[in-house]
Amino acid sequence: MEFDKNKKLGYDENKENKYLRAKERVAEIKKFYTSLLFYVVFIAFLGALNYYTNEWRYMWFLWAAFGWGIGLIFQAAKAFKIMPFMNKNWEERKIKEFMDEDEGRSKDLWS
Repeated sequence: MEFDKNKKLGYDENKENKYLRAKERVAEIKKFYTSLLFYVVFIAFLGALNYYTNEWRYMWFLWAAFGWGIGLIFQAAKAFKIMPFMNKNWEERKIKEFMDEDEGRSKDLWS
């Protein structure tokens, strides 16, 4: 009875799932832009500190920029769906695959 009531009201589980996935993706993109802002501000600060302490004789701040930049690239790839092996479809397929494997093993044990 509850199912029919929800269907009459226009409740669509698929729409809700799409909305939740879209909301999650927006949160990932927002998190990336926040990280990018902190990266720019902090690396600029380190660059200024580097210049103040030794006037570019040894640009040590580039090591921090390089390391943090690599992490930022991976975060951008995930946020903008550039890496196909890190998306939700891949995760869902793998979860289903592992669940099917586990179910097959349990059936074999009791057969």
